[in-house]
Amino acid sequence: MNNYIISGTKEYRFDAQKAKDGCVRWIREFFEAHGKGCNAVVGISGGKDSSIVAALCVEALGRERVIGVLMPCGEQPDIDKAELLVRHLGIRHFTINIKSAVDALTGSIPFELSAQSRMNLPPRIRMSTLYAVSQSNNGRVANTCNLSEDWVGYST
Repeated sequence: MNNYIISGTKEYRFDAQKAKDGCVRWIREFFEAHGKGCNAVVGISGGKDSSIVAALCVEALGRERVIGVLMPCGEQPDIDKAELLVRHLGIRHFTINIKSAVDALTGSIPFELSAQSRMNLPPRIRMSTLYAVSQSNNGRVANTCNLSEDWVGYST
């Protein structure tokens, strides 16, 4: 596929295959240097970011070295998308409902949480959950945030 981006007077060709192959190579090299033989642990939401990261890790490391973690907060109507992905990729996975952890923490804080704190708490509990799964399964957590999230300082 040829995608061209024109910026001023310069024309750039985006090569999706080359970009994907570069990501796969980087993942292999990272795991070789920082955890030879360990697993990639990916939080699976069913969205495009986590789906792409999981697929890249499967290509780079093999499905036997990728663990998906589904983390609904109570009922999640679209959890079937995440389940479809882990089945499609053929990866080992765990479903860990974080609602009781969120409720316990919000219930033990002795003041009213701000709306922003309430909104950000579940993603941060998901991050802690991923690290617990990773440390218990010879893993490394794979980051699924995108560049725009990093730029605004929202990456867990």
